[in-house]
Amino acid sequence: MEAKVIDVDGKEVGAIALSEQIFGHKPSKRFLHEFVTVYLANQRAWTSNTKSRTEVAGGGRKPWKQKGTGRARAGSTRSGLWRHGAIIHGPRMGRGSRLDYPRRKAKLALAQALSARVQEGSLICVKDFSIKEPKTKLVATALAKLGCAGRVLLVIDAPNEVLMRASRNISSVLVRLASDINAYEVLHCKKLVITQPALEKIGARWN
Repeated sequence: MEAKVIDVDGKEVGAIALSEQIFGHKPSKRFLHEFVTVYLANQRAWTSNTKSRTEVAGGGRKPWKQKGTGRARAGSTRSGLWRHGAIIHGPRMGRGSRLDYPRRKAKLALAQALSARVQEGSLICVKDFSIKEPKTKLVATALAKLGCAGRVLLVIDAPNEVLMRASRNISSVLVRLASDINAYEVLHCKKLVITQPALEKIGARWN
């Protein structure tokens, strides 16, 4: 498998071999859905919180005696069944636990996501994507020349502060290091732009 390498002006300058081990998979919707479900579940902050019976103010006195009134037994006016009482089975801060996902399966999910992008022609390999000034216009112009519209995932091999500053004002552009990408981010974008050094780094990461 090969992918053509272009420059930031959209002109073809060469080609690069794509590893079958990474880009030659047949994507499984069921398998990728499993990874995405676990990934998004682990992004939850679990900040919503409701009060239990022990946290609601009041209710320390038994409302009426246990027997003889004809009414149902009650030990507190702060029961979840009462008005102004606690919330039964409500969301609790920190209640959610992180879901474990095997590294080997996450690695396979990334390979399938990358394969899906190659098969549909959404992967663009550029020789280099560097700008001289941290200006949003420079990034927008370069992406337009590459034919990128909608959500774009730009993968680079090493941290680039100038590029990060220039692209952070474009909500549809996400810049990631080759060592940090995952299957969800690859699937979420419409166009996957990878620099040639980043592509080589992904291959080294696999080996």
